[in-house]
Amino acid sequence: MSLLLSLSPDATPAEAFDKLHSRHAVPLTRQVFLLCGRRRTAERAVNRAFRLAWERWPEVARDSDPVGWVRWTAFEYALSPWLAALRWRGPRAWARATAKAHPGPPKDRALLEALLSLPPCYRHAVVLHDAVGLDLPETAAEVEASTAATAGRIVRARDALARWVPRLAETSPAERGAVLRELLCELAGAQRFGARAAGSVRLASERATRRWNEASATLVVLVTALITLALLAD
Repeated sequence: MSLLLSLSPDATPAEAFDKLHSRHAVPLTRQVFLLCGRRRTAERAVNRAFRLAWERWPEVARDSDPVGWVRWTAFEYALSPWLAALRWRGPRAWARATAKAHPGPPKDRALLEALLSLPPCYRHAVVLHDAVGLDLPETAAEVEASTAATAGRIVRARDALARWVPRLAETSPAERGAVLRELLCELAGAQRFGARAAGSVRLASERATRRWNEASATLVVLVTALITLALLAD
């Protein structure tokens, strides 16, 4: 059911957006943190996703899963190629450097470091399935892979994490999913994030849209002027 249908008939678009933001901004930021391991990146990704959601409102509100729309947009940003520059010394070195900024207990830092050492496609699948709680077909659809390939990534991710996390190593493969879900939820829940006010997110989105429109209009004027000058020169 769309978000607009879950509100009263008199709800405004701003009220619908604010409801979505107030309920899900912080949980989504925690989930993105598991994906990228950097607090500022997680906050930036979620803020950007909500700005885009307001820009494309009411398309997002009528989506069958508005939260999933925002999550996909935030995850896409967190997994973007520009983050590869932070990994140039190798995935383990990058993971260790990232984990140093995490103030949690040693077991949480070990889990985060192990998680960040996974290939991005494995990490993406296991976070969606074992942390977010999507079922296998939903996870496969979101990572844009077949169900079989997604299942294989999740199993291999759990096996790799078990080499670094003692509690997983002591758990049978059949039960690792449930244990990993508990560990990831504890790790995510320990993160303290504050969300921007929904109104300020809407305002930032509107300003960005206005700047883009002004820049586009200026470009059109310049191109038109150049074409006119070229024709006159002939």
